[in-house]
Amino acid sequence: MVITMQPGCPKGDVAKVISVLRREGLEPRIIAPDPRVVLGVVEEISPAQAEQLSQEVAGMSGVEEITNFEKSWKLVSKSFKPETTTVQLGDMLVGGPEVMVAAGPCAVESRENFLETAALLHRAGAGALRGGAFKPRTSPYSFRGLGEEGLKIMAEAREVTGLPIVTEVLNASDVELVARYADVLQIGTRNMQNFALLEAVGETDRPVLLKRGMMASIKELLLSAEYIVARGNWQVMLCERGIRTFETETRNTLDLSAVPLLKQYTHLPVVVDPSHAAGKRELVPALALAAVAAGADGILVEVHPEPEKAFSDGRQSLRPEQFAAMMADLRRVAGAVGRQVREMAA
Repeated sequence: MVITMQPGCPKGDVAKVISVLRREGLEPRIIAPDPRVVLGVVEEISPAQAEQLSQEVAGMSGVEEITNFEKSWKLVSKSFKPETTTVQLGDMLVGGPEVMVAAGPCAVESRENFLETAALLHRAGAGALRGGAFKPRTSPYSFRGLGEEGLKIMAEAREVTGLPIVTEVLNASDVELVARYADVLQIGTRNMQNFALLEAVGETDRPVLLKRGMMASIKELLLSAEYIVARGNWQVMLCERGIRTFETETRNTLDLSAVPLLKQYTHLPVVVDPSHAAGKRELVPALALAAVAAGADGILVEVHPEPEKAFSDGRQSLRPEQFAAMMADLRRVAGAVGRQVREMAA
């Protein structure tokens, strides 16, 4: 249930409505406190109770409109918060006019390698650095990251370039450690429905990049985001990274329709990862351009100075010169749809 108060109504009117709701054992969430107060009731209530409350509240002073949630995701729904949520990331607002481009190697392999890559990406116009310190791998024998040492390397790259860091957290027990170094906590595709982890990042003050599960529906993605927001963290970015289909020519199938669909359903910004969708570097630029044209608020792309020597995902990693060329194309496409991508660093 969403209760919209009249613009500029006295605080006493709002307090009376809240009092009625609390009397019924409900705890309304207050959104948009100025100039118009919106109260959201997200607890499950019976149709009879909803009808009774609607009749009682509708006649109260200051109440403008009462509507019901149409979806099982509530806090992340546009019916709860019509305005687009923007997430502060460094000196940019993800969800604003600028399209965020986060780039970097799949895994932090060494200090020298990551600092070199970070400098190249900064010059090319990247707005954030991505890299894995903890890597969930299909094979237990594959490189699984440098752990805290990798986090320290990324933090050093941030100091050198000024770019915020996006990195994955795998376990609820590691959230505090990763949040100590990272600017954005990434939830990978395999952990999209790790509800203990979702609740743990929901209790932090760090933005969260939530990747869609490789076999998850749009509804399941939104419900996973609801877990985070329900714990108090509204700084959530949704990431479409390709889903598993019968097609074998790409690593996954990029669901571009997810971008405009999510824009209809939720106020949260939407990011696209063309690298994991394609699995082939020659396809990544085209998918990135298409994502921006479709309305994506950000792009997450893998870049490595020597992809052939990468410890993981080298086949899908762009070379630095390919990334720079893609950024030039992204600026043109973004301009055509009323957005912008930052220019090369001076």
